[in-house]
Amino acid sequence: MRTRTTITAVMAALAVSLVGCSGSDSGSGSDSGEDAKPGATRTAEASSEPSTAVGATEKAAGIPPEPTGAKRAELLRALAAANPGIVKYEDKAVDAARNQCSAVNSGSGKADWAASQRFTYEDVTTTEAQGKQINEALKGLGFCKA
Repeated sequence: MRTRTTITAVMAALAVSLVGCSGSDSGSGSDSGEDAKPGATRTAEASSEPSTAVGATEKAAGIPPEPTGAKRAELLRALAAANPGIVKYEDKAVDAARNQCSAVNSGSGKADWAASQRFTYEDVTTTEAQGKQINEALKGLGFCKA
């Protein structure tokens, strides 16, 4: 559930930033009759912006990029050491780990509790003690580097 909330917040921030970017050239080109061409260019550029904006927003929130290859395998092994059940759903575990970095990097007093909530899904339950182990693993790996 927290992943959806985080994604929703990121998408809302993107929508606001994209609205602020639109309409800056509203008067230019109206005399020359070339409105379609500049508008098409702006549309193409705008469609490539969300991935960059999402990356910047995630980075600002302390969320690292999605790990691949050996780094992903290393992360999953570390998470499994804390609670073997959480890696049953690998993609959820990786997403939860990425999002947990925002709590780890902020120095939240409730980071262990937040980890227990983020890593409880489907038929997997994570305790606060396991959440503490997860946070220690994330720090030990250097996964949550800001």
